[in-house]
Amino acid sequence: MLEVIDKGSSTESHPVPLLFVHGGCLSAWCWDDHFLDFFADNGYRAIALNLRGHGGSPVSKPLNKCTIADYVDDVRSVAATLSATPVVVGHSMGGFIVQKYLETDTAPAAVLVSSAPPLSWFRTALWSGRKHPWLAVKAGMTRNFLSVYPTPAHVREILFCTHTPEPIVERCFTRLQEESLRALGLDMYLLDLVRPPRITTQMLVLEGVDIGWGSRPAREIARAYRTEVEFFPNMGHNMMLEPGWQAVAERIDRWLTDRGL
Repeated sequence: MLEVIDKGSSTESHPVPLLFVHGGCLSAWCWDDHFLDFFADNGYRAIALNLRGHGGSPVSKPLNKCTIADYVDDVRSVAATLSATPVVVGHSMGGFIVQKYLETDTAPAAVLVSSAPPLSWFRTALWSGRKHPWLAVKAGMTRNFLSVYPTPAHVREILFCTHTPEPIVERCFTRLQEESLRALGLDMYLLDLVRPPRITTQMLVLEGVDIGWGSRPAREIARAYRTEVEFFPNMGHNMMLEPGWQAVAERIDRWLTDRGL
């Protein structure tokens, strides 16, 4: 059984549950700091799962051998336990997983929060490799993606904007965990890319203005799904943890409310 954090209840105003999918090296706590309580307090049932091998979720094989398809199965298995088909919300690698899930499964809507793009994650990841080539080499040699984050300063550079208070960055640094080399370093690079033409779910695409690798990945996502990106100032990659998180949550709430979800 996968570990989930489940808060709130579906209401007449918001009958559809929300299922939150975390990104690489993170786990469900990243949604629980702010988002789950916000949406529960606003009449939603909000569920965040820990993908296999993350948080308290078990894994039956070495984490480095877990695939994106495995993670999609995790999302599917949790969605199947809910009383209604959920809206899926994904961050970073979790956004990539949501896109893969939507190739074959339906959802009333999806929200991509600073998501990995469907086809060019390799190019996006090169940004970090160019800035810190030794760390990229070390991560590959040790098969441990945590090597990319040796200090809170590296976490800030990759995951947060310069305006984020240091205690938030340090708390994230202490809670990072290992990630699957197969999923993050192979499937998302080449072996299991998203096929956008298969996806018809309506999407909200959100990104921070101050993200290190620029706006190109978010604009690729928007083009793939014939929508627009909404950018938030003074925010980086971990938009659900930074001081402006409430503006992001409120935008998601308004978007879902406008669609009767």
